Amino acid sequence: MTMTKSLSALLAAAALFVGGAAQAQQEPIERDICVFDIAGQMGPTMAAMKDWRAAALKWGLKANLRVYTNEQVAAEDLKAGQCDASLITGLRARQFNKYAGTLDSIGALPSMEHMKLALRVLAHPSRAEQLTANSYEVIGIAPIGAAYLFVNDREINSLAKAAGKKVAVLDFDPTQAKMVAAAGATPVPSDITNFAGKFNNGSVDVIAAPLVAYNVLELYKGLQPDGGIIDYPLLQLSIQLVGKEDRFPAEIAQKSREYFYKNLDQVLEQLERESSQVNSKWWVDIPDDDKREYEVMMQDARDQLRNEGYYDPDMLDLLRKIRCKLNSSRAECTAG
Repeated sequence: MTMTKSLSALLAAAALFVGGAAQAQQEPIERDICVFDIAGQMGPTMAAMKDWRAAALKWGLKANLRVYTNEQVAAEDLKAGQCDASLITGLRARQFNKYAGTLDSIGALPSMEHMKLALRVLAHPSRAEQLTANSYEVIGIAPIGAAYLFVNDREINSLAKAAGKKVAVLDFDPTQAKMVAAAGATPVPSDITNFAGKFNNGSVDVIAAPLVAYNVLELYKGLQPDGGIIDYPLLQLSIQLVGKEDRFPAEIAQKSREYFYKNLDQVLEQLERESSQVNSKWWVDIPDDDKREYEVMMQDARDQLRNEGYYDPDMLDLLRKIRCKLNSSRAECTAG
C-alpha cells in the first residue's frame, strides 16, 4: 500500500514537472521592435505593426513596439543592440542585407504587379538563406509604392532639362548621387526627415518620392504653382523588417515573412487610398520615346551598380526573370 502511494506520488510529481515544462516552453519570447514611421505613434505604419504584434503573439513572440520618426536612428539602434529588429526602408536596409535591399533597385520592377510577384517569391521558405547575412535577417517586406519625380517646374520633363537642376538625394545611398550626376544635375545630400522640406521651400528643384508622401509631407506645397509629378515610376520602394538573426527563431522569422505577404492586399488598399489624394492636375505625361530611353538608361545603371558592388547580382537576376515572366517580348528576354 505504501509502495502504491509512493508510486502514485512519483507519477503525480512527474506529471506536474512535465506539465510545468510544457507551460514554460509556451511562454513567449520578448523582443524590442523599432518602427520607423515619419508620422509618429498614430501613423499608418505603426497601425499595421500593431496588427503584426497581435499575430506574433500567437507564434510565441511578444513584441514591444517603439516608434521612431528618424529612420537613421532606428537603423543605428539596431546595430547597437537597442532594437532586436527595426522596420526601415529597403534603401536603408541594403546595408544589412544587399540581396533584399536590391529589391528597390532603379527600374527593376516596372509596376506593382511585378512587385507582388517578387514578394511572393521572397516569402517562400526557400529564400530564407538569402535573406540572412552578416548576423541579420529580413523577417518581413512590404511595398510602399513607386517613386516618382516631383519637380517644381513641369517643364523639367526630360533628362536634358534636368541638367543643372538641384536634386535631393539620400545621403546614405551613394547610388542616387551617381545617377543624378550622370544626368548632369546637381545632387544635394538629404535624408528622409528633411528632403521634403528642401523641396517645399525651394532649396531643391527635384525629389523622388512615393505618392504616400504627398499628404504626409505636404509635397503639394513644393509643387505650387507650376510644378508637376512625372508620370513614370522610377522604382518600387519597400519597407523591410530587419532583425538580429540570433534573436528570432527560424520558425518565427518565417511566419513573420509569410504574414507580411498574406496581408499584402491590406497594404495595397492603403497605398491606393493615399494615391487617390493626389490632385490629377499635377501629373505630367512624357513621350513613349523618352520612356524607352529611360528604360535603357536604368538598365545600364543597374549593370554599373552591380559591377561596383552596390546591387546584388542574384536579386537582379530574379527581378529580370519576373520582368520577362510578365512581358516576354522585352529585349532583355529575347536576347539570350
